[in-house]
Amino acid sequence: MSCNWGTELWDQFDNIEKHTSWGIDFLERYTKFVKERAEIELSYAKQIRSLSKKYHPKRSREDESRYTWCVAFAATLRQLSDVANQREELAENLNTQIVCELARYTQELKSERKSHFQDGRRAQQHIESSWKQLESSKRRFERDCKEAERARHVSDRIDLENKTDGEKVWTAQQKQQAAEESRKDYVTSLSQFNQDQHQHYHTLVPVIYQRIQDMEERRIERICEAMRSSTEAERKVLPVVGRCLDAMMDAAESIQPRKDTRQVVEVFKSGFDPPGDIEFEDYSTSMRRSISESSYLDNRTENRRHSRKLWPFIRKNKLLTLLSSPRQPPPPPPTSPSPGGVANSPQSPPPASREPITQRLNDLMTSGSRTRKQCLRSIKRGGSSPADCSHLPPEQRRKKLQTRINNINQEIQREKEQRNALLKMREVYEQSPQMGDPSSVEPRLEEVKHSLQRLEEELRRHQVLYIHPDGSYTEDQNAELHFKSRSSEFDEEFDEEEPLPSIGTCKSLYQFQGQNEGTLSMVEGELLSVVEEDKGDGWTRVRRNMEEEGYVPTSYIKVFLDSSAKGAMTYI
Repeated sequence: MSCNWGTELWDQFDNIEKHTSWGIDFLERYTKFVKERAEIELSYAKQIRSLSKKYHPKRSREDESRYTWCVAFAATLRQLSDVANQREELAENLNTQIVCELARYTQELKSERKSHFQDGRRAQQHIESSWKQLESSKRRFERDCKEAERARHVSDRIDLENKTDGEKVWTAQQKQQAAEESRKDYVTSLSQFNQDQHQHYHTLVPVIYQRIQDMEERRIERICEAMRSSTEAERKVLPVVGRCLDAMMDAAESIQPRKDTRQVVEVFKSGFDPPGDIEFEDYSTSMRRSISESSYLDNRTENRRHSRKLWPFIRKNKLLTLLSSPRQPPPPPPTSPSPGGVANSPQSPPPASREPITQRLNDLMTSGSRTRKQCLRSIKRGGSSPADCSHLPPEQRRKKLQTRINNINQEIQREKEQRNALLKMREVYEQSPQMGDPSSVEPRLEEVKHSLQRLEEELRRHQVLYIHPDGSYTEDQNAELHFKSRSSEFDEEFDEEEPLPSIGTCKSLYQFQGQNEGTLSMVEGELLSVVEEDKGDGWTRVRRNMEEEGYVPTSYIKVFLDSSAKGAMTYI
């Protein structure tokens, strides 16, 4: 079947114009459809991401990573977020590859269509003008012929009557000549119109209509490409979405009810033994013998003690006891010390006022690294601390301490690796001085050494707590030797421990009698070396004669650091 608008639709100019206009309207409508679909995809992705974020745990909880159903749900939320990313990518591809391109092409198509139809209208106007000229010459020729015919009839009638009328004869000849000229104009106009008509319908119209037809086919092809591109854009994200769905399915399949129920046992097992049988209490004996008031009270006290033994899990919560107990800050300086400083010197830190439980909870939850360091120092001085996990049941306490021991071992391993790297660096500097000064590594080595010593001490302390869950251990020499033998692998890697360098001196303002472990007693006016400044807990670490070392209250001394130390010694 022929498909040439120039030959098949040569007389359908107006219909072609309407059809092409409707085609451009359809292109704009399709562009708007793709744009709205991209907006829907973008809104869908935003809502999916918001939903995933809403149900994702706000902070890392131990329970969320302990149970398989929690882990599976978290994995599903992550995959859902990836699906949202793919939907966003689809919306972006639809906007950049289709909407923007179709909008630009529509403007070009409108301009091209306008140009083609302007050429068609000019050709149409030319053929219509040629037709009007032909019609005009034809009517003039017809009129002249009729007038010449009438003049000839008049001239013939005069001849029949044998009359002589020269004017009538001359008029007839003039009319005849005018008719002949009109005939020539008509023939010329007819020939010209035929040529214009042939050129219009066989040359101009086919060319113009062919251009319009090509334009229309390109428009249809462009719509086809846009539909294909939108499908390909969506097909491109489907494999990733499919992998996300597969991951969601794997997450669902990974849920293990039996494992989760066993985990509940691991989490909540207290380690206490179930209560034993309740012994029979024979109250009938009271009818056969008299009971004194003292024996009755003793029996009632014994019964109460026995019932407490039967139900160990109803004892008072140790955590609440710990949080509500008074703190042990350093003692304040005496208000009016005696000249000797003996009478008014404190023998032990006075108890502080009791703080609300909520405030202690806030302090515990918001404590940072510095607070933890102070906690370690307070442990060394013999102060109370929840680091022993005494508020937990035996089984949970054991697990918590085991986790801490593992973490400390990892920190020790990292410090050892850092120390080995520093030793190698110092060795390289010693062999090649141009690369650096070996002494520049010493401060860092000293810092790593002290850090290792602190970690080893903390490790031994937690190991003691792990072996003595009841907290009865204080200074058992056998246990100390046992843990020293277990940590000998760390001691072998160090030379003989050197004391900390002095950073200044201090003068005691009052007498202080240190009774807790880690503290140092001093008399008023005594000069001591400062080895560690106050870290914010009210205690300063000092040394006496390179042998005795401990903590004293900062408010009891006057400190002279660095260059001021020598001057202070001279002044005193």
